[in-house]
Amino acid sequence: MARVIRRPLLLLAAVSVAIVASLVHPTAGVRPFVLVLSVDDFLKDSSAHPSLPSADSTGADADADEWDDFADDTPAADPLLSPSSWVPLLDPTSPRPSGDEQDSPADSLFVAGARAMLSAASEGDDVAFVTAAAQIEAAATAGHPGAQSALAFLSSAGMTRPASRSRAFLLHKFAADAGDLQSKMAIAYSYFRQEMYEEAVKLYAELAEAALTSSLISKEPPVIEPIRLHSGTEENKEALRKSRGEDDEDFQITEYQAQRGNSAAMYKLGLLYYYGLRGLRRDYVKAFHWFSKAVEKGDTRAMELLGEIYARGAGVERNYTEAYKWLTLAAKQQHYSAYNGLGYLYVKGYGVEKKNLTKAREYFKLAADNKEAGGHYNLGVLYLKGIGVKRDIMEACNHLLQAVNAGQPKAIYQVAKLFQKGIGLKKNLHMATMLYKSVAERGPWSSLSRWALESYLKGDVGKALLLYSRMADLGYEVAQSNAAWILDRYGDQSICMGESGFCTDMERHLRAHALWWQASEQGRSKGL
Repeated sequence: MARVIRRPLLLLAAVSVAIVASLVHPTAGVRPFVLVLSVDDFLKDSSAHPSLPSADSTGADADADEWDDFADDTPAADPLLSPSSWVPLLDPTSPRPSGDEQDSPADSLFVAGARAMLSAASEGDDVAFVTAAAQIEAAATAGHPGAQSALAFLSSAGMTRPASRSRAFLLHKFAADAGDLQSKMAIAYSYFRQEMYEEAVKLYAELAEAALTSSLISKEPPVIEPIRLHSGTEENKEALRKSRGEDDEDFQITEYQAQRGNSAAMYKLGLLYYYGLRGLRRDYVKAFHWFSKAVEKGDTRAMELLGEIYARGAGVERNYTEAYKWLTLAAKQQHYSAYNGLGYLYVKGYGVEKKNLTKAREYFKLAADNKEAGGHYNLGVLYLKGIGVKRDIMEACNHLLQAVNAGQPKAIYQVAKLFQKGIGLKKNLHMATMLYKSVAERGPWSSLSRWALESYLKGDVGKALLLYSRMADLGYEVAQSNAAWILDRYGDQSICMGESGFCTDMERHLRAHALWWQASEQGRSKGL
């Protein structure tokens, strides 16, 4: 029976909560857990299934569209710009969500209320917090989905009003029906806790797809760096220090070395900016600058990243000819992940004379043979769909599971789909839900964790608690743990808002207990 356990055991496929899949450059993951499969989890006859994609299907075939992982990867809209997103309030350089709601009276109320709420949490001003909550409630009454989502969070936690899970669920439902993805996260988590997997799996599948899509265009890092504030010392100081972004001493030393002409430092800076690591905000333009400088100085590792940047049009105008050039140069230097990018170009016929599925498969195999997760993933897609090869579901499963083993988020998503539909693997909605959830949690809404940590590092514990509590409502286990720990450690300070004013000792104790319990639920045998 498939299950996920939390110990260093590897039988078939170890899943890592890692950064979102890269076209040619997968990177290390974090918070590993182990997916253990037995022979009983595989179907004996996987040759026929009503949901199997057809290699000969046209674009009108819904199933073919659903399984086409080689479709153009330019999304129409960024899911980050959800009506309830607090990122524009935390970062003035971020764009506001677009749509009919913007600049309406309800939108103005929501923005003013949410901004005032964050400020009140920072300053420990309970009166201002109550006033801010009233503004949010007025916007919610006017039908603003972002305000409904925020009010649901306040109702669930019991801030400025009696705690009511039923009212919180109803408000999240209103917001979700209006397209709010963060409220969908909260609802999906509620279903997950109640073991209502039929409902949870649908929502988490949608959110996982949005998370993968948003990684291509969001300015926020698609990396979850789950820093646990309570990990033993105060409290994992080294990990916290390294999350200070451009204020970190190590970053400043690296930047100085790069400016002095050190190619390795140039490459490292490019990686930090490209993936938004260690508290840095993702910046494709700076990443392109430093990768280009590194190549000029002879660091061949940056070649494949330049190929990826040109293929995606990240920080530069998309140019498949340039992508092919840089990927080819990288491949000649035996950077095997570049073969995965070349295979993609041949599948699509981009930057090359014409599509060539044989070459594509050969390049994917070269990447896979050299332990590149992207190669295994793309081979899995080819065998699943029968593109350039005879369809072989078990071979597809084998490659996809190896990619999952390396923490490839798109592979985790596809294996979740196999469990959901019962293709190659026996239908298992519980397992599908957990896998989708692990991918969904990498969506742009995860950027709140960076702001929460940044606030904590600056000593703004009230704001950190509010942000971690918001993420806890969306189902993030680390946020649940961190919020609970802050409540326990800083219990004598005015950082916790209760039903009327600051939390009483009982309210603070009960809230911390509930958060610890939710976090523990996700670490037991039936969860992660």
